[in-house]
Amino acid sequence: MTVRKATWLITARADKIDENSALKRKQLLARCPELAAVADCVHAFAQMMSERRGTDLDSWLTLAEHTGLKPLRSLARGLRQDFDAVAAGLTLEWRSGNVEGNVNRVKRIKRDGYGRAGLDLLRR
Repeated sequence: MTVRKATWLITARADKIDENSALKRKQLLARCPELAAVADCVHAFAQMMSERRGTDLDSWLTLAEHTGLKPLRSLARGLRQDFDAVAAGLTLEWRSGNVEGNVNRVKRIKRDGYGRAGLDLLRR
């Protein structure tokens, strides 16, 4: 099994995969308890995001810290440093997607322009 396939099996919603994929996921998680802990954290966080339950963030961070896995503990520590902003992002309906899109568009235009205004053009 490839890493990509394993990642997809872990992150896919249980109601969106077929029986064969569900069986593969079950076998994969049975082989590695650490991976099962990661899968639980991933699903809990995805559900918290989709249902906008920022109030559950503290309990999720505790869950992530108690998995014993260094990357999840590091993620939890980083999220705790800016807890209020993360909780607001998981709770409020406001988002900055449109602004970020415009910023990226302007940056791309700026990058595209590099190298076009050479010395010949500037002398003219």
